[in-house]
Amino acid sequence: MKTSEMLDTYPATINLDRQLLAMVIDALVACSQACTACADACLSEEMVADLRKCIRSNLDCADSCATTARILSRHTAYDANLTRAHLEACIAACRACGDECEQHAGMHEHCRICAEACRDCETACGELLAALG
Repeated sequence: MKTSEMLDTYPATINLDRQLLAMVIDALVACSQACTACADACLSEEMVADLRKCIRSNLDCADSCATTARILSRHTAYDANLTRAHLEACIAACRACGDECEQHAGMHEHCRICAEACRDCETACGELLAALG
């Protein structure tokens, strides 16, 4: 991904560790993609009705991760309170989606992969939240 390269080109000061920030943005984008793909795969399963909650969790998490990645990619007139709120919401969405996908991971490989992406993203967002203080 080009995240680190783009952050390196930002002409002003970023009050966060750029490497950590890039890692979190990459984790957010990866999780959003995994959740979107998992929701689509769930829709193709024979027992799609049994996967409604999983699909909803996937889509909520994908949207939360995508939005948080976009917010973390903007630094002009930075708002730490908004950043914290989105990281906290994203952690909650990742936790909920990861928990839901883990329930289906034994039957659906896409759910296992998605749960893993959610856990990775949850951890990354937690690290950045801790760094914000």
